[in-house]
Amino acid sequence: MASAIFRSFQVHPFLLYPSTLLRQRNGVYHLTTKATQSQTDTQQRQPQTKVSTSSTQSKKLDKIPKNYEAIIGIETHVQLSTLTKAFCGCPYHYGSPPNSSICPICMGLPGALPVLNSKVIEFAVKLGLALNCNLAFNSKFDRKQYFYPDLPKGYQISQFDVPIASAGFLDVDIPVEFGGGHKRFGITRVHMEEDAGKLLHAENGNYSQVDLNRAGVPLLEIVSEPDMRNGIEAAEYAAELQRLVRYLGVSNGNMQEGSLRCDVNVSIRPIGQSKFGTKVEIKNLNSFSSVTRAIDYEISRQVQLHSQGQEDQIVQETRLWEEGSQASAIFFRTITMRKKEGLADYRYFPEPDLPAVILSQEYVDDIIKSLPELPEIKRRRYEQMGLSMQDVLFLANDKNIAEFFDATLAKGADPKLVANWIMSDIAAFMKNEKLTINEIKLTPEELSELIASIKGGTISGKIGKEVLFELLAKGGTVKGLIEKKDLVQIVDPVEIEKMVEKVIAENPKQVEQYRGGKTKLQGFFAGQVMKLSKGKANPGLLNRILLEKLNSKS
Repeated sequence: MASAIFRSFQVHPFLLYPSTLLRQRNGVYHLTTKATQSQTDTQQRQPQTKVSTSSTQSKKLDKIPKNYEAIIGIETHVQLSTLTKAFCGCPYHYGSPPNSSICPICMGLPGALPVLNSKVIEFAVKLGLALNCNLAFNSKFDRKQYFYPDLPKGYQISQFDVPIASAGFLDVDIPVEFGGGHKRFGITRVHMEEDAGKLLHAENGNYSQVDLNRAGVPLLEIVSEPDMRNGIEAAEYAAELQRLVRYLGVSNGNMQEGSLRCDVNVSIRPIGQSKFGTKVEIKNLNSFSSVTRAIDYEISRQVQLHSQGQEDQIVQETRLWEEGSQASAIFFRTITMRKKEGLADYRYFPEPDLPAVILSQEYVDDIIKSLPELPEIKRRRYEQMGLSMQDVLFLANDKNIAEFFDATLAKGADPKLVANWIMSDIAAFMKNEKLTINEIKLTPEELSELIASIKGGTISGKIGKEVLFELLAKGGTVKGLIEKKDLVQIVDPVEIEKMVEKVIAENPKQVEQYRGGKTKLQGFFAGQVMKLSKGKANPGLLNRILLEKLNSKS
């Protein structure tokens, strides 16, 4: 019966100040909320920026007066990859039918008591350590009070004054195209909490339905220090966090599924002023590019208000990010969602139904030993190999690619050559075939063998590419393919000389042109010899013999 009630739980759109009625129809309760007209009018009056192309958009947002400084911090919610929810035994699978994975605990029914999932603590400690935080060996849960249709209890189980981790930092490498360099961003706190449900809005906008599958799913909220100064830094910070949780295995970090959600706080102040300006929170950011664009837009909006003497119109509030297209043009804007609550509005108090979270040193030490090599450490190790920052960022970005790279090196291959193969031909193949590096047929052992075969002169680089694509698509071994297709490189000078003489004899006109000064024709002759040898002639030997013959007077 309880499940039936919540599956029919419908609400009409509401915004800031809803009026609420609970009605019973056919034995099922329906919650209806109506937005006030003033709120609707406010949204309709919101300005929006419209541009014809995204490049024009970027240029416009770059024109921020140099006498203002932006102060940016990010609150990131990471959905944990646990088998069950935070306080009950219900599983969570993204995309499951609405209200198909709920119970009295995650539905918030009276008398249902939470039981903490121990894996949530383990993942919180892992992430806290990876973010260089101080751990609280004795922390607790708190109740955060607020009403929302998809929060059935009327409060959220979270952590307030004693988070499980605090006072850390995250090191980030900024890509070369954005100026390069290393940045360190402070981490204020990491705390455990549960997720709310989800509203499913009707296409006509007349009502919303509540899906409680996500209610009670474990989250870690990471709150940064206000150390970022532009949208690029914020997006790179968020991308590094995604990388980190994937390396640790605590979350898949997929933004499109809501597994990693960013709320950014933006304020501006005149250069030289120590006091922070009024901060605005922006929600609804589901990609790193949206993080960049939303921040740059909000900076521009606040600077414009300052420059017009209307800074009092910048109020502490939550705004939504909107972007789309109208009349063949791109538009984007932030719009008011609600006035920002203060701490007093949440009426925090200790959660009476859960015990304190007490960590032992032995427990923490065991987790420290289990930590993998983290992205920052991996990048520094790759740098010491002599790889460029472009190589380093590409290889360390994906844990599986980094493991494939390291496994190939373990077989004795040259780091730069391995990086070149992975970043060019292998990456292109994966992109075209929509495969991950774990799904291709090529193994690290065979990539190492392929590089050794080319370096040792067994096959040419051109033949090597043919072998590579065969291995990527069908698998097998380098030695097996070389023997099967008779691909061994021709290194006999006498045999290559015969082929060179044959090509020269068959192209007297081109020989005359070459000797008349058109030396670029050397490439033509080399190509003809390669064609004749079916790509097996050693390139270095071929070119040496070819030049001798072409420059000979006889």
